[in-house]
Amino acid sequence: MAAGSAIQIPTRLPLLLTHESVLLPGSTMRTSVDSPRNMQLVRSRLLKGTSLRSTIIGVIPNTSDPTSDCDDLPNLHRIGTAALAVQVVGSNWPKPHYTLLVTGLCRFQILQLLKEKPYPVAEVQQLDRLEQFTNGHKSEEELGELSEQFYKYAVQLVEMLDMSVPAVAKLRRLLDNLPREALPDILTSIIRTSNQEKLQILDAVRLEERFKMTIPLLVRQIEGLKLLQKTRKSKQDDDKRVVAIRPNRRISHGSITEDEEEEEDHDDVVMLEKKIRTSSMSEQALKVCLKEIKRLKKMPQSMPEYALTRNYLELMVELPWNKSTKDRLEIRAARIVLDNDHYAMEKLKKRVLEYLAVRQLKNNLKGPILCFVGPPGVGKTSVGRSIAKTLGREFHRIALGGVCDQSDIRGHRRTYVGSMPGRIINGLKTVGVNNPVFLLDEVDKLAKSLQGDPAAALLEVLDPEQNHSFTDHYLNVAFDLSQVLFIATANTTATIPPALLDRMEVIQVPGYTQEEKIEIAHRHLIPKQLELHGLTPQQIQIPQVTTLGIITSQECVSIEKNYVLQRTAQPSLVSHRYTREAGVRALDRKLGAICRAVAVKVAEGQHKEAKPDRAEVGEGEDCKEHIAEDAKAESISDTADLALPPEMPILIDFHALKDILGPPMYDMEVTSSFVSERLNQPGVAIGLAWTPLGGEIMFVEASRMEGEGQLTLTGQLGDIMKESAHLAISWLRSNAKRYQLTNASGSFDLLDNTDIHLHFPAGAVTKDGPSAGVTIVTCLASLFSGRLVCSDVAMTGEITLRGLVLPVGGIKDKVLAAHRAGLKRIIIPQRNEKDLEEIAAHVRQDLTFVLAGCLDQVLNAAFDGGFAVKATLEHLSSKL
Repeated sequence: MAAGSAIQIPTRLPLLLTHESVLLPGSTMRTSVDSPRNMQLVRSRLLKGTSLRSTIIGVIPNTSDPTSDCDDLPNLHRIGTAALAVQVVGSNWPKPHYTLLVTGLCRFQILQLLKEKPYPVAEVQQLDRLEQFTNGHKSEEELGELSEQFYKYAVQLVEMLDMSVPAVAKLRRLLDNLPREALPDILTSIIRTSNQEKLQILDAVRLEERFKMTIPLLVRQIEGLKLLQKTRKSKQDDDKRVVAIRPNRRISHGSITEDEEEEEDHDDVVMLEKKIRTSSMSEQALKVCLKEIKRLKKMPQSMPEYALTRNYLELMVELPWNKSTKDRLEIRAARIVLDNDHYAMEKLKKRVLEYLAVRQLKNNLKGPILCFVGPPGVGKTSVGRSIAKTLGREFHRIALGGVCDQSDIRGHRRTYVGSMPGRIINGLKTVGVNNPVFLLDEVDKLAKSLQGDPAAALLEVLDPEQNHSFTDHYLNVAFDLSQVLFIATANTTATIPPALLDRMEVIQVPGYTQEEKIEIAHRHLIPKQLELHGLTPQQIQIPQVTTLGIITSQECVSIEKNYVLQRTAQPSLVSHRYTREAGVRALDRKLGAICRAVAVKVAEGQHKEAKPDRAEVGEGEDCKEHIAEDAKAESISDTADLALPPEMPILIDFHALKDILGPPMYDMEVTSSFVSERLNQPGVAIGLAWTPLGGEIMFVEASRMEGEGQLTLTGQLGDIMKESAHLAISWLRSNAKRYQLTNASGSFDLLDNTDIHLHFPAGAVTKDGPSAGVTIVTCLASLFSGRLVCSDVAMTGEITLRGLVLPVGGIKDKVLAAHRAGLKRIIIPQRNEKDLEEIAAHVRQDLTFVLAGCLDQVLNAAFDGGFAVKATLEHLSSKL
């Protein structure tokens, strides 16, 4: 630069060509450089230069740099801005480019273009005086009335804004401290103006002309601000500056500048603080949030903790500390909703109605902790959604299957990278109220790992005496969960820790009977499948007898309407054909398969009707005549020609069922003939077992051979069942003389030179539990006595070494399994008599229950004519 009082820019300047932005003297902008000549300018001049002179470049607006070095330069704009390159940042994504931060110094005029390659260089003439930024104020006489008018409008515009905002206060100070000559350029770069208007200001070399052009821009901005203030709500008055100004640092390609980021972020922090103060959070939470907001104001944005703290405060504001929905407590309406959504499930409905009744009497009742335990597919999850609908509450489901980290429940501490709140707090944020219905699905499938035990973390959540002050690790303040209605679902309680199970009210949800499945299918499943597949009842009819055919054996029913009478006429033939489950999921899938097959026929019929053919019509008439002669209803299997549109509605009978679903999947089930085949020789008995999928029948087989008195057990048995087998053989050995039981050689020592093999079929399935004791005793008694066990008898119960029969669990599921299998008599422990009240009345009418308190009663009921006991008193002698 030239020495002396007048500051001069170099007479030769390298030119940076820009097209989408205009740099005015006194303002700063950030621009992206990716064209060949501009890239070469940055590499050769800015990056390799070592003096201050090398950082001064000329910025030419409204001129595009050609995309190739071979292209000629376009006509350059006559007036440009000498700028100081403050910062250069390079990047290779998505393509090589540089980002320049430049500050405008003064205007210049291009006199002559000296060279075009590798980057343009021109001889320039300086038009503005740089010393105006360093000298003091000019006298008001020199500025004149025009500058005073401009200054008045500028002050009026700034005072209409919120002076508490730091950016506005800084702009107000600039109006008093900067020379009046510099204000038109600076204010034009701040207020809303187009690039064309900025270009006109840049081309205005004379100061008086710049004042005249800028004043209308200020007046337009003031009028717009006044109009906005009239329509804006009072609560938005703090945001006036957002519409009125733009910071003086900007990016040419639409990105946000550093100053804009800082000011907008500060404004967001102010709004966040206002939301915190007006929220209804607890006193402890408010104290923590105010402390964090103070730290946030003093924290640079570049710190990683800044984003973490801000996210934390935003979460605290969004949580429903005191926001809740009003419960619908009309018991009659709730009963109607529950009955419409679900069939059966009387226990669950009764418990929900009890809760509503108590809520009517006491408003501040804590939410109960319920646990629905039952096999898959019985509606545990859907009934939770219905409960939320009945109460008028929000519903949120949390899947816990496979969760092995306690942080999923209690959140991560904010000291960790990527920390976040737990699923409970996230769920509350999602629903937006503090009294939703939370469904903790598959609580029995929680896992334990090195990251902790999530079941232990649930102890505080599901404890009514503790969850009023639940502390999430991320929040680190207490949150009240006492109004949340928690419903857990599980298939079994065996895998739930005792401490967690003790905190929940367990409600058993047993499997459905055949009649219940039919009602559920025709009330819920079939209408749902028709809607999903675009069908109507006028296009397809699925009679109840067909639904029963999916569930039970074909032989047990006929196509006649009174299918119940047919089923009771041959009850021993009942068995599953296409489904074998406690719930209705497989039944729902089979009904969906039927609907898809009908949809194909309906679509083909519509296509043929749109383009009829005479020959096809003739064939269709012949087919109809044939059907009329046979007096059969139209079904999918009766359609002899695809060209014939099916008659509506399409009736799904047993023939159509077989065509669609194929051969029965479960033909080898317990029918009368099958049982006779299995029980046609001694040493076979039928037991009842409980599984997470519901009740099952189980055959127990025994055989004996010469050996050394060993007992062999097969069928993948657990330790408890193995102990039951040893108990059974020990009891029989001690009572062999009493029941006249002998081995092959006629000795009362049953294991003398005799090996016994006990087998439980379905060896791929793990089996365990004490309830097979009476079945094993009956099986071995049949083996050693040579008598056959009754083919219509099933049994369950635990035994002792003294011959007592102890109660077992899962009676309802076991009885339903025996009923589905067509068995007539069931032997259960006498102390399980109370469990029979849970069984439907029509099921109890079909069965005969034998309540046994000892093994004598079991054996007498299991064999035709009873099990004879030798009439001697020898076994009554005491050795005490």
